[in-house]
Amino acid sequence: MKPEDTPLKLEVSNFGPIVQANLDLRPLTVFVGPSNTGKSYLAILIYALHKHFGISDWMLREYFSSDKKHDLSSENIHDLAEIAKRVSAKGKRPGAADTFFLPVSIIEIIGSSFDNRSHYVSNEIRRCFGLEKTANLIRNGIRSSAHIAIHQHVSQSAHIKHRLTIKARSDDFKTVIPKDVKIEINRKDNKDNAYRMRYLRHLALVTLLRNKDDEQLNLLHTCQFLDGLVDHVCPQLVGSLALPAFYLPADRTGVMHAHSVVVSSLIDRATMSGIRPAARLPMLSGVLADFLEQLIELEPRRSSHRRFSNDHAAQIEKAMLGGSVTIERAEASGYPRFTYRPEGWENSLPLMNASSMVSELAPVVLYLRHLVHPGTVLIVEEPEAHLHPALQVEFTRQLARLVQSGVRVVITTHSEWVLEELANIVRRSALVDKQKKIASDSDISLRPDQVGAWLFRQKKRPKGSVVEELILDDDSGLYPTDYDAVSEALYNEGVEISRRLQARKDK
Repeated sequence: MKPEDTPLKLEVSNFGPIVQANLDLRPLTVFVGPSNTGKSYLAILIYALHKHFGISDWMLREYFSSDKKHDLSSENIHDLAEIAKRVSAKGKRPGAADTFFLPVSIIEIIGSSFDNRSHYVSNEIRRCFGLEKTANLIRNGIRSSAHIAIHQHVSQSAHIKHRLTIKARSDDFKTVIPKDVKIEINRKDNKDNAYRMRYLRHLALVTLLRNKDDEQLNLLHTCQFLDGLVDHVCPQLVGSLALPAFYLPADRTGVMHAHSVVVSSLIDRATMSGIRPAARLPMLSGVLADFLEQLIELEPRRSSHRRFSNDHAAQIEKAMLGGSVTIERAEASGYPRFTYRPEGWENSLPLMNASSMVSELAPVVLYLRHLVHPGTVLIVEEPEAHLHPALQVEFTRQLARLVQSGVRVVITTHSEWVLEELANIVRRSALVDKQKKIASDSDISLRPDQVGAWLFRQKKRPKGSVVEELILDDDSGLYPTDYDAVSEALYNEGVEISRRLQARKDK
């Protein structure tokens, strides 16, 4: 099992409107519940953790800066040199095994590198929420701290724990790695490991080229190799949080219509800097800023995931949009213009002239075509927005197809139709025979362990919300929510209105 596929538990307390939440992040994770209970808070937090621990961002940072080099003892440097030899070794000669485990002394150093990053974690969370300080995320009305804990299970009895404590004046990050945990280095250049292994092998070779006259340079190379080790073992330490993530915020229709105006305004203000009086601009949340930036930078490109991307994007276009979404770029500025061409039409429409349903799904299609692929995470707020119930059901199926293809998905929803179809998708897995074939090729199924549905329930004391897992009911075949209570109340109100109308007629 890959590290990112092992169970990952997230614990949150006194965070935003959330009093307490204990949940597992699964291939498909669903947040449901009333408004203002913290569903988006938790979704944004998950995105921020992915952005911090994501491999692509990790390699841009060096956590062993010059003021930390003295922490390496001569024994540590010797151990790192031995690891560098094993990493760089070729063939099957002694010491060139495909996999080996890090010594405890180096694991302890790697664990300490996580402890030295409170400001990195906090800054990413603050950025994603668009706040000036993380203390604003502490639940209103309390004097204590907010707590975020991540448990990465590496065996049935052992797990690695990362804990962030958000305080009024400072934050604290702590990683605990049990001494009996085995951290593996895999030298194989397989598809999932090739890039990290090539990078680590390069650092190992540089480390082994010792300069007899410059110990400081040797120490620098050793620290850089240690940074590479941290990057290489990151998936084992943080699991699925090491995967790249993409966030599709609520009100995608409005953003798609207004993104050119927003960006043009920012460019105009930047070019007039020093001429026009400075004005305080409202802060964009990181999730919205990332969304805008990614839309602007979307470019068709060759990729090993191109077939996957086109297949899933085209499936949504065919099953839901009845047309295609494309990117056109202005010749002069290169700025993107998003268009929609209905089936059978010769010309395309500007997206702002298409229906809100098309505008809502357009970024999903674009992300699937250009950014999302197996081994990434897609977070979608309110996938049901602007969709007819039949299309809500179809979109749920399309998201399940993504999960089957290796994409991890997180959604927040208020839709009864989404949950009912999700229940059917899970129950349908019981129809799978031993050959993994289902009754109909068009049916989609996910195992119960692949899906986690979590209810955000409001509490009066303490004021806030608690997060509880929804267990699929065997009798009703549904996830138990308060939707049936709403339906019952509406029915009873209708009956009462009918009774009163009949009484008026009888007078």
